[in-house]
Amino acid sequence: MYTKKKAKSLQRLGFYFLLSLIFFGLTSCSQKEQKQTYKVGILCGLDYITELFDGFKSKMNELGYIDGENIMYDYQRTNFEPVKEKEILTQFINSKSDLILTFPTEVSMAAKAATRETDVPVIFAIANIEGTNLIDSITKPGKNITGVRFPGPDLAIKRFEVMREVAPHAKRMWVPYQRGYPIVANQMEVLRPVAEAEGISLIEFPADDAAELQAKLDARDNLDDIGFDSIFFIPEPISCTDDAFEVMAKFAYKHKMPIGGILMQVGDYGSIFGINVDVPKTGQQAAILADKILKGTPAGAIPVVSSESYLEINYNVAQELGIHVPDGLLNRADRIIR
Repeated sequence: MYTKKKAKSLQRLGFYFLLSLIFFGLTSCSQKEQKQTYKVGILCGLDYITELFDGFKSKMNELGYIDGENIMYDYQRTNFEPVKEKEILTQFINSKSDLILTFPTEVSMAAKAATRETDVPVIFAIANIEGTNLIDSITKPGKNITGVRFPGPDLAIKRFEVMREVAPHAKRMWVPYQRGYPIVANQMEVLRPVAEAEGISLIEFPADDAAELQAKLDARDNLDDIGFDSIFFIPEPISCTDDAFEVMAKFAYKHKMPIGGILMQVGDYGSIFGINVDVPKTGQQAAILADKILKGTPAGAIPVVSSESYLEINYNVAQELGIHVPDGLLNRADRIIR
C-alpha cells in the first residue's frame, strides 16, 4: 500500500512538473516574441514624396509595430544621388535589416540590384513597373520584392486629357523631363499616339537640371514664336524639383500660358492642376505589405498593389494666367484651391 501511494504521489509530482515546464516554456516563447525588434531600412530618393514615410509609420503603428519597442526605422533621404543611395542600401544590408522600403522608381531599382544575392525583402512604392524590370509579374513579383505600383502611364494619359480641357486651343505642348530617367520612355510610348490622334504636337525636352531648362527657355524667350502653347508635365522628377519648376513656371507666367500636370507651388509661382497619387496613403499600403512579410510571407509571393490617383486644381493660378477652367472639370476635382 505504501509503495502504491508513493508511486501515485510521484506521478502527481511528475505531472505538475511537466505542466510547469510547459507553462514556463510558453511564457518564455511569448516573451521572446515580444522582445523581437525588427529593423527596417527606409530610403526616400525624392524630396517631393517624403510624406510616404509618415503614412507608412502611422499604419505600422496601427498594426502593432511601435517605434523603439518592437521596430526600429533607419530613415534616409537623398535627392538624385545614385552613389550615396548605393552606399545607404549597402549599409541597410550590412546592418542586417529585416526589410527595406524604397521610393520612388530609381532607388527601388537600385535596391533590387543591391539585394540580388541576399534574402533581404524589398518593398517599393511610387515606382513604375512598366519598362523597368522591377518585377516578374504583378501576381508573382519575384524572389524578394513586392510593392505599391506608381501608375505612371495611366497618369500621363489622364494629365494629357485634363490639359486638353484646360487648354483646348493649345496644339503644341512642351514636355520637359529628367534626361535618362527610367520611367519616361514607357510613358512617352503610350502618350505619343494619343496626342497624334488629337492633332497635338509633343515637344519633348530632356534636361539634367534647372540650369539647362533656364538656358533653353532663355533662348526661346524673345522669339516671335516661342514654339509651344503650354507646358505639360508627365510623371517624372524634374518637374517636381523646386528650382526647376520655378524656372518653367516663371516662363509660363510671363507668356500667360497653361502649365500643369503636377500640382506645385514655389514662392509666387504655381501650376494650374495636378493628377497624382495619395503619397501618405501609398505609405499605408506599403505598411500592409510589410506586416505580411514580417509575419513570414515571402515578399515575392505577395501581389503588387497600385496607388490610386486624384485630381487637384489651383483655381487661383488659372485666374492669374487668364485660363478658363471648365465647370465639368471643377466638378470632377477632388480638391480645389481658391
